[in-house]
Amino acid sequence: MKNMKKLLCVALGAALSVSLLASCSGGSSSTPAPETTTPAETTPAETTPAETAAAGDLSSALIEDGKLIMSTNAQFPPYEMVADGEGFNGTGFEGIDIEIASALADKLGLELVIDDMEFDSALLAVQNNAADMMLAGLSYSEDRDEVMDFTDSYATGVQVVIVKDGSDVTMDNLGDYMIGTQRGTTGYIYASDTPENGGYGEDHVIAYDNGATAVQELINGTIDAVIIDQAPAEEYVAANADAGLTILDGAWVEEQYCVAVDEGNTVLLDALNNALNELINDGTVQTIIDKYITAD
Repeated sequence: MKNMKKLLCVALGAALSVSLLASCSGGSSSTPAPETTTPAETTPAETTPAETAAAGDLSSALIEDGKLIMSTNAQFPPYEMVADGEGFNGTGFEGIDIEIASALADKLGLELVIDDMEFDSALLAVQNNAADMMLAGLSYSEDRDEVMDFTDSYATGVQVVIVKDGSDVTMDNLGDYMIGTQRGTTGYIYASDTPENGGYGEDHVIAYDNGATAVQELINGTIDAVIIDQAPAEEYVAANADAGLTILDGAWVEEQYCVAVDEGNTVLLDALNNALNELINDGTVQTIIDKYITAD
């Protein structure tokens, strides 16, 4: 296959840190006091950029005051999954994105609300003001950038290719076979693009509602390969151990996962970016990732 470029998420909001402005109010009397006194200096309580953003006019940037509504597609393990029980913090869901979203909401003093839907619908929910943000193993693309704004990256996603054991499919001849992807993902966007742009053409790609369906169609023999992110790929291969699936060596493409908000919602974008970078810098994000993905 032709080489795919590595995508970097663009921080479209403010820089990683903001200056905290401390205001001191003091009035001056029209009649000077007989004796000059020096008022005691007041040191403002130390606050983080995320707390400053939360204390500002964030409510105007939210769909519902006091709530942070997240759209996702909870069929993308280990980033988002429907839990067997109550899930993380009673949300009914679990995964890397779920815990990061919960930590963001805590930083901003908001209640996290999670709406699970198809991937395409989750994208539209943000654009149509039905959700404040989207986390779903979501990566930056130029097409998405026209209608959404993206935070800084919080994780690297590596897309790989799943095939059946003994398959003749390789990275080099992938475009000669039928490929399955999840609808609306960058895997579909890149693979279905023209060969001139590094893709294989729409005739060689079938989009499915989710990765699990694509993998099942690979098992059924409808398609010859599935392009999907590495972490869920490993989950699907393990869950179908009797089907004889394997992952081709090497990365098909590397991307950076980000949080997305509606285009132009800079108030929310800045608040999320501040909170996200605090969680990255204090090790919270890496701890969450390590909980679900164990390095070999």
